[in-house]
Amino acid sequence: MESTDLSLNSDQKHADMDVKEKKNSTESATNGYKKEDVKEIQIPMPWGHIRGKWWGSSELQPILALHGRQDNSGSFDTLMPLLSDDVSVLCLDMPGHGLSSHYPKSQFYYVYWDGVIFLRRIIKHFKWNKVKLLGHSLGGAISFLYAAAYPDEVETLISLDIASPSVRDIKKTAVATGEYIDKFLKYELLTLDEVPSYEYDEMLEIVEKAYNGSITREGAEILMKRGMQPAYKKGKYYFSRDLRLKVSLLGMLSLDIVLEYASQIKCSYLNIRAVPGMKFEQPENYQKVLDVIKEGAKRFEYHEVKGTHHIHLNEPEKIAPIIKNFLENL
Repeated sequence: MESTDLSLNSDQKHADMDVKEKKNSTESATNGYKKEDVKEIQIPMPWGHIRGKWWGSSELQPILALHGRQDNSGSFDTLMPLLSDDVSVLCLDMPGHGLSSHYPKSQFYYVYWDGVIFLRRIIKHFKWNKVKLLGHSLGGAISFLYAAAYPDEVETLISLDIASPSVRDIKKTAVATGEYIDKFLKYELLTLDEVPSYEYDEMLEIVEKAYNGSITREGAEILMKRGMQPAYKKGKYYFSRDLRLKVSLLGMLSLDIVLEYASQIKCSYLNIRAVPGMKFEQPENYQKVLDVIKEGAKRFEYHEVKGTHHIHLNEPEKIAPIIKNFLENL
């Protein structure tokens, strides 16, 4: 059995659909505004499709929101209802994540560069000339690169607990390269019936443990709404994300390249860093990148908020006011 899109189900096979909408009721926002129903959308791509959740009015051009590595668009579910009612946001499942198609067999995930290209495809699909970006972790790194690659087309960048693509220890990267390639070749041979499957509670326990305290049990349940699919065995589930994402080590950036990209960013910029947040191999680089962005940004804001790397999912009420205020004063 040959299958590269392990997340596919019967509802997703209509790849010829341009934009698919399914309305799901949401609760009223705590700020007193009532959000429109969330619209589930599907956007065609050369290898399959991208799925996403459009929050707010479809009459407004949305902020594009990108999640972290091995997460999905559900990571913004608790934050979105706290934003102002006049804000529209399109939260996307990136390739290989959530309910979006996996990349074709044999294609490696160079997550940073692939992310910029995928984001460009989305923006070209909707024919938007100017965009606002919101990114967490990997999503923030991709948004950083996009804002640098297209500085005249990005109006706003909001980055959550990351400043740029993480700069890795080059010695560790060199040593691990062969191992990662071999794991990739192993993962691409797995068929759907060979992918590990678990009971629902077992899945949640695995997720909580893997995130090492960064998300709550409730957060795990939210992520798994798009992060798992029923397995062949009754009562069992498998992770819908592409296993090859676990070995997307290649294509990392050095500090000099990151700083050069940072110097190209001209848009209004907001960075919210969680404390303790994510642990970086070289944490000193975070401030170095911000210092360069600050020099060229149209507007620059930096805030530190106590919480985990997934503060936007666990405690969105801590960062929603900062984002709302930033957007209202653009």
